[in-house]
Amino acid sequence: MQITDNKNIDRLYIEDKEIILVGTAHVSKESTELVSAVIEAEKPDTVCVELCESRYQSIRQNDRWKDMDIIKVIKEKKSFLLLSNLLLASFQKRIAEKLEVKPGEEMIKAIEGADALQARIHLADRDIRVTLSRTWRIMGLWDKMKVLFQMMLSFVGGIDEITQEEIEKMKQADILETLLADVGKSFPALRRILIDERDQYLSHKIRTAPGKKIVAVVGAGHVPGIKKYWDTDIDLNALEQIPRKGKFSGFAKWLIPLAIFALFVYGFYQGGAKAGADMIFYWVAVNGVMAGAGAVLAFGHPLTILSAVVAAPITSLNPMIAAGWVSGLVEAFSRKPKVRDFENLSEDMLSIKGFWKNRVTRILLVVAFTNLGSAIGTYTAIPLMLNVLNR
Repeated sequence: MQITDNKNIDRLYIEDKEIILVGTAHVSKESTELVSAVIEAEKPDTVCVELCESRYQSIRQNDRWKDMDIIKVIKEKKSFLLLSNLLLASFQKRIAEKLEVKPGEEMIKAIEGADALQARIHLADRDIRVTLSRTWRIMGLWDKMKVLFQMMLSFVGGIDEITQEEIEKMKQADILETLLADVGKSFPALRRILIDERDQYLSHKIRTAPGKKIVAVVGAGHVPGIKKYWDTDIDLNALEQIPRKGKFSGFAKWLIPLAIFALFVYGFYQGGAKAGADMIFYWVAVNGVMAGAGAVLAFGHPLTILSAVVAAPITSLNPMIAAGWVSGLVEAFSRKPKVRDFENLSEDMLSIKGFWKNRVTRILLVVAFTNLGSAIGTYTAIPLMLNVLNR
């Protein structure tokens, strides 16, 4: 393949280093061929890849899922992040199969090329978990659910329905950026986290990579940003931190529970024992039914559904714990994932049936859908409780 004057190749310099920046399409056969050709021709000391440690290990170790502790994931409140990550991986893998390429094949070729030359491999991207965590931190519950719903729609809708124009757009952007594009219109801060921050991160990591001749393989959509920040001092620690919630947000999460308690007290005081009892009934019934419906939708174990029904009215008044965490733990203990569930995870997550059948992903669905049901129950119960006072 001809690499001279190729529009997808840029040469950057800093001190005594030469960096050959290769902009790739994430689902393109041409990009995989270009990466191999550049590394073979340039024989670099180091090959930088747009991967973080977890994604690099996912390429190196196909059985990485076997080491996952699903109980720990739920207790550390990372169920939503893991489910989102699996949905993204599934979407990317199915797109790649449609185009008859391996997911991230251009990165695989870069790693293989570096191994063949015994060159260093330098991971240049920020940890996907940090990027997702920084993204979720600025989003409210409904915005998170909107993102999850968009991911589920892309999963259910079928890859065959994606147009060639949409595929061309995906070639120039991350799958994550593509799926969050609509939400990003309402949240300009998402673009800063998903694109601008990662452009800065990639630029710094590539610029400081070891070796005098470096080939850097990145998505084409990041090339302009990398060049933009090439001569800028970047604070890497700031980009790797998960922002703490502000004091107001910590106080705000108690506002709804306090308002509900105040409503109960007002109901007993203003309407008497019957009105107060009716309000409590609506709160317990609606919260429990909606959370239970979420667990049913995830095909949860009967004990899981029961735990969702019982926990939701209580956890909705305690922002320190969510109904989905309770039902998720019950599901995990009731139907403990087996070795084959972890072994089959990469294949099961390619289909709707597999997502609901695999015990690992079903636990994550239980957590997500129970929490969604509980949230809907909370906002549905409040008007019903107020209506009691108007009788």
